[in-house]
Amino acid sequence: MEALRVEAGHITALRLFDIAYAIDLERAEALWAGRSRRARLAATPPKAVAFGDPPLGLALDPVALDLGDGPVEFAATARLYAFGAVTLALRATVAGVTWGAFVDRVNAIERAAGGPGDAGPWRALLDQLRATLGPALRRPSATTLEEDYLIAGVQAFDATPTGAELLTRVDLVPLLAGEARALADGARADLLRARFSYYTDDLVVLTWDRAFIYDPRGESDVADVIEVANAQLLEMRYYDELLDDELPRMYDLVGATRRSVNLLAARRYADLARRLYTLVAEVTELTERVDNALQVTEDVYLARVYAAALDLFRVPTVTAAVHRKLAIVRDTYAALYDEASGIRAELLEVAIVVLILIELVVAVLRP
Repeated sequence: MEALRVEAGHITALRLFDIAYAIDLERAEALWAGRSRRARLAATPPKAVAFGDPPLGLALDPVALDLGDGPVEFAATARLYAFGAVTLALRATVAGVTWGAFVDRVNAIERAAGGPGDAGPWRALLDQLRATLGPALRRPSATTLEEDYLIAGVQAFDATPTGAELLTRVDLVPLLAGEARALADGARADLLRARFSYYTDDLVVLTWDRAFIYDPRGESDVADVIEVANAQLLEMRYYDELLDDELPRMYDLVGATRRSVNLLAARRYADLARRLYTLVAEVTELTERVDNALQVTEDVYLARVYAAALDLFRVPTVTAAVHRKLAIVRDTYAALYDEASGIRAELLEVAIVVLILIELVVAVLRP
């Protein structure tokens, strides 16, 4: 059977960054001066999905990347999330190429975009955003934490295969794995495990760092929920690392406070307890906003894709780790608060005993 040709397709490279504790989206929209729009899933009815706080989409200047056979222009966009994350996206259209050439173009774009930690074209785009939107960033972050993802989409082949036929007419594994060498049967099965179809003529296959979407209608809903899942992973990783750094510091502070034996010990315990309570409150507030970034209710298919993406990216695992560490901080706060209350009670008892002794001495010495 003759190999399929891609008549209309696109390749999108995503890079997500944590840039602030939170972003004031309304102020960011005003600062961007009319070039922005609030996000909504294109094809899904509004009642089927709900953003906790709809992200803000920004149009950026086009970016040219050298893919080895000359420069290619990419449409560049950014999407801001209220919980402090930003997604930068570079999108190129592809048309009239063989499947093999399409796979080669996907791999070339990934190389040109650079891997994690590689500034590539991203740093200039990020600097442009920070320079313009600085006043909208609440407690800007200096962290270099990031996530990257690649989405290859096809709207039309030179034939009209069903989703099931497509799996037999093209080899998706080189595209999804980015590997030129043949993979073992087990590895191939793992790569193709998370696949979904709603109509007979569409297909979505998800992996850890790439996705393939075949949709003749050209809808972006699946790509949008993949992006949101990546943003949630990024933020949960940020808070996981934050708490990893905070727990040893907390233990040191608790130890130093307990070694201080003086009349101000109760105040020190109380101050440290308040500091930990503030940390718990802040992290809890932001993690809840991340958890509720997108709620898929009535669209069962989109809900399945979204849940699979979250599981594949290990978002529930990282979230559980964050909540465990928050529980440790909460327990420490409660223990410190109880200890501070106990010390205050002891000091009050000592004060009462001293006052009674003073009264007795005064009574004995009174003529």
